[in-house]
Amino acid sequence: MEILTLDLMAYRCPLALLMVKRRCKHLSPTQKLVIKVSQPSAKTDIFRYLQNNGFIIDIQAETIDQLVIIVKKGH
Repeated sequence: MEILTLDLMAYRCPLALLMVKRRCKHLSPTQKLVIKVSQPSAKTDIFRYLQNNGFIIDIQAETIDQLVIIVKKGH
């Protein structure tokens, strides 16, 4: 399984969310996407988008400063 990384630590919404939407749009069922984000509003918006659009989300790390999740396409 191919693992892609999207480091959004320096980005805020709406740009961070837009980048996630673009990358997830082309995600194949055999790929995983690791997303790293630090901005509080971006964390919330990205997580909500992924949940509402049927992606499988695995939280790897969640602290005040950082959220790291692995995303796969849902079935």
